[in-house]
Amino acid sequence: MQRLLPFALTELLPENVNEALAGIAAFFRDLCTRTVTEEGVQQLQANIPILLCNLEKILPPSFFDVMEHLPVHLPHEASLGGPVQF
Repeated sequence: MQRLLPFALTELLPENVNEALAGIAAFFRDLCTRTVTEEGVQQLQANIPILLCNLEKILPPSFFDVMEHLPVHLPHEASLGGPVQF
């Protein structure tokens, strides 16, 4: 879904909506890779506030509750925990 959804919605949605959804999908794809570097985690940590702001521009305020801020903490948790196998 992280690769298919942005590609499938390219022609259906406006450009700014498509970029926001593709950015969030790329964030989770990069965070869930088998090898996560420290530089990559720092880049994810710098990009996630911008991605969430882009989502706030296109989605109604009722969409955002307590859970939408949690991706901000995920890169830090990944750097603390390291690779985890489920």
